[in-house]
Amino acid sequence: MATQLEISDPTDPRLADYRDLRDVELRKHLEATHGLFLAEGEKVVRRSVEAGFAPRSFLMAPRWLEGLADVLDRSDAPCYVVSEALAEEVTGFHVHRGALASLERRPLPSVDSVLAGARSVLVLEDVVDHTNVGAIFRSGAALGFDAVLLAPRCADPLYRRSIKVAMGAVFAVPWTRLPDWYDALPSLSGAGFTTVALTLAPDAVPIEAAVSGLDKVALVLGSEGHGLSARWEEAADRRGIIPMREGIDSLNVAAATAVACYIAARR
Repeated sequence: MATQLEISDPTDPRLADYRDLRDVELRKHLEATHGLFLAEGEKVVRRSVEAGFAPRSFLMAPRWLEGLADVLDRSDAPCYVVSEALAEEVTGFHVHRGALASLERRPLPSVDSVLAGARSVLVLEDVVDHTNVGAIFRSGAALGFDAVLLAPRCADPLYRRSIKVAMGAVFAVPWTRLPDWYDALPSLSGAGFTTVALTLAPDAVPIEAAVSGLDKVALVLGSEGHGLSARWEEAADRRGIIPMREGIDSLNVAAATAVACYIAARR
């Protein structure tokens, strides 16, 4: 059972995991150095623990203790009980969801283990916005995709903002980072997946046609700015496009993912 410890000093060193949550670069360095990530909100905290991640500690306002009592009962990690004003002072923002948890990261699985048994996969190249990564995971999970693969420069799915937007879907969908960017798509083709790049390339066909009849499909999506690199666009087995009204050539990558997943799930 978690030990509840009331803290009234915002400089208490035991709160170090929760400091300066608005400073993205500082948080990325801290979380990588200490091998941790943060979950925010009752549902997300619960889903992270149920997914098997080991809590380092919890930070909660008193009114959230009852709602997460069963989670605290199953953990030996300390629970730091603070006022909502102190939580805001420590984290740098109003923690309106009232509950945070710091959890241990796990080693990333191999690509082969993530793909085992998968038929529908999302492959992300240089999607750098944490909100977009979280939204992509949420769409993929909701629409039946089995796994997500990320190029090395993609944003961290376990960053607090990604987890929050994904509503914990990052704990439900197997994922890992690709160790080899250059030959990533040919390797997927060799594993039996047809790679379908979402692109504005002249030879792109409507996404319905691009995924029609495929058994194992990997939808490939590029960065928020320039989209896919030339290497990945050329290396894909097929190129697909979401037909749109004249004068509008693209959607936000998260929105495009949702549309493409919906279509691919019904292939």
